[in-house]
Amino acid sequence: MSFTGKATYSAGSALPELAEDVSDLVGIVSPYETPLLDVLGDAARPARSTVHEWIEDTLNPNTDTVNQSSFGNPSTDTTVIVSNVGRFEVGDQIQLQGGSEVMLVTAINTGSSQLTISRTYGSTTAYALSNGATIDIIGNASLEGDVAGSPLFTNRVRKLNYTQIFASTVDVSGSELAVQQIGVADELDYQKQNRLRELMRDLENSVINGRAPTSTQQGSATVRRTMSGVLAYIGTNKFAPGVSGFPSDTALTETQLNLALRTIWQQSSGNVDLIVVGGKEKRAMNQFMTSWRHTEPADQTFSNQIAVYDSDFGTCKVVLSRWVPLGTVLLLDSSRIEVMPLSGRSFQYKPLAPVGDAVQGQVLGEYTLEFRNENAHGVISGFTT
Repeated sequence: MSFTGKATYSAGSALPELAEDVSDLVGIVSPYETPLLDVLGDAARPARSTVHEWIEDTLNPNTDTVNQSSFGNPSTDTTVIVSNVGRFEVGDQIQLQGGSEVMLVTAINTGSSQLTISRTYGSTTAYALSNGATIDIIGNASLEGDVAGSPLFTNRVRKLNYTQIFASTVDVSGSELAVQQIGVADELDYQKQNRLRELMRDLENSVINGRAPTSTQQGSATVRRTMSGVLAYIGTNKFAPGVSGFPSDTALTETQLNLALRTIWQQSSGNVDLIVVGGKEKRAMNQFMTSWRHTEPADQTFSNQIAVYDSDFGTCKVVLSRWVPLGTVLLLDSSRIEVMPLSGRSFQYKPLAPVGDAVQGQVLGEYTLEFRNENAHGVISGFTT
């Protein structure tokens, strides 16, 4: 027998008698995570000016290249023209990369960038000189009791970036503050939190992709001051499939990754410890282990992701960030990167003067990126699959 008493469905479609049953929770589906900022952490110090500067230096180079198009006999010639003669001193032992022959520099003509060399030094085997060949300077030997030679030194250089203001306005009416909200205890506080999430998201995106304006970089009444991001700074170690001998695979391979890491290691003291990628490149990295992974019939969990890549050239944490451009892999030394606020300008809420029946304020912060020694980092870009 069917139920004939009072039931909820008796109230009709409008349900005037029933209290609302709404979950006391607001779900946010929009992406706002900041994995790169989380890994880098808080800066050790703040910036002190809207133009933030730092100083970089290098040691005297111990490599150069042959800059000579023709030779009499490249296996026996005792003179060679180099690209940067100021890097050499009389008494240097030098060696061409790829060969075993050691040569001794006996005289230097700075006007013609020419070295006079003693071949097959120490009974080593002759190796032919060639244009563009890399010369390694093994070390210098001074004569006992000799006078001091000319000093070799490098000049320190200033690098800079600009601070960028991130701001978002909060405006809540008096009535909205007075009524009872579903899932929200304080509408003003809720709006502050959401605006902060958005600004943090934008900060990470700017740290990766930001660019300073081409002119009036410090900003003006009409020019917005923006900071340069990681991609704007990297200029030395830029790799692309099929360019300058880099493997031409259109999806990231372990061979490509190791070649890029080795190149960075060869020409800097940097220690790449972060690999920052988007979704497609992260999936490509996960495939590195596919041919080595085995499962047993009893296994009920299948793991297919690489969180740390341990190579000969550094142990790298793999960070998945939505804001890395498609087809791009960032290779970063985190010890040389700081995302810092302008002093007293980290993200905060500033109440504004009331205008009518509403509460207004701004969530704002001013930040910059200090990206030291760009040649200690690298980027691979141009992947299409």
